[in-house]
Formats: sequence, structure tokens, C-alpha cells
Amino acid sequence: MSPGIEAEGTVEEALPQDLYRVALEKGDKVTASLGGKARQTMVRVIPGDRVRVERSSLDPSRAKIKSRADR
Repeated sequence: MSPGIEAEGTVEEALPQDLYRVALEKGDKVTASLGGKARQTMVRVIPGDRVRVERSSLDPSRAKIKSRADR
């Protein structure tokens, strides 16, 4: 499995089926889902939250949310 590319961004929109639209700092937009640890610890993500994501190296428009930044 190839490693992903980490980036930070802001959640813009909550989509159906536990997906989120995230605007990254570099201007890209990705569709993200909660990653393993974030799902296990039941992290709540709402629009406006700052998050750290890991982008897929195979499909750069998809990502997993690794953690939520402190407010």
C-alpha cells in the first residue's frame, strides 16, 4: 500500500454517508471520510472545523480525515 500525502484544510460541507468536502490550504478540494482512529474515537466533524487529512496517492480527489485541529 502506498503512503498518502498529508495536508491540512477546512471542512466546507457535510455530505451523505459520512463524507465531507474539505478545502485544503493549497486551494484543492477533496472528498474525505473519517480514518480509522478518528472513527474509533468517534470524532465529530462539522463544517468550519480545521482537519488534517491524508490524500490518496492513487486518487488525489479522495482523502481520509486523520484528526481534527483544536479550536
